[in-house]
Order: sequence, then structure tokens, then C-alpha cells
Amino acid sequence: MPETPDIPYEQARDELIAVVQKLETGGTSLDESLALWERGEHLAAVCQEWLDGARERLARASGEVQAQDAESDET
Repeated sequence: MPETPDIPYEQARDELIAVVQKLETGGTSLDESLALWERGEHLAAVCQEWLDGARERLARASGEVQAQDAESDET
């Protein structure tokens, strides 16, 4: 199972939204814009890790339920 990211999904998502808004607004130097872009890429990756982990958990839970249903049908 993948390692859990250091920050919660909601925090990463909210910070990513703020980064995107700041980039869209403009008014930052090239260096600041690049730093914001890099931070946004990192935050997007963190969010994706959380979502992938959630999908994996749901798939496992669904598989467990299907396996239990199959066992019940056999008896």
C-alpha cells in the first residue's frame, strides 16, 4: 500500500486552489510564478495519491463484499 502523504487531502486541495487563483490573478514575478507552479504540481500529486488510495480502499472493500456474497450464494 502506498505511503500516506504528509498533509491531509483537504489541506492540499485548498492550498492548490489558492495557488491556482494566485497564478490566474497574475502580478507575480517569474520566479514567484515558477515557485507557485512547482508547489501546485506537488499539491496536485498529493491529492492524486489520496484519491488513488481511496479508490484502492473502495475496490478492496467492494471485493470483500463480493467475495462474501459469493460465499453466501454457495451455501
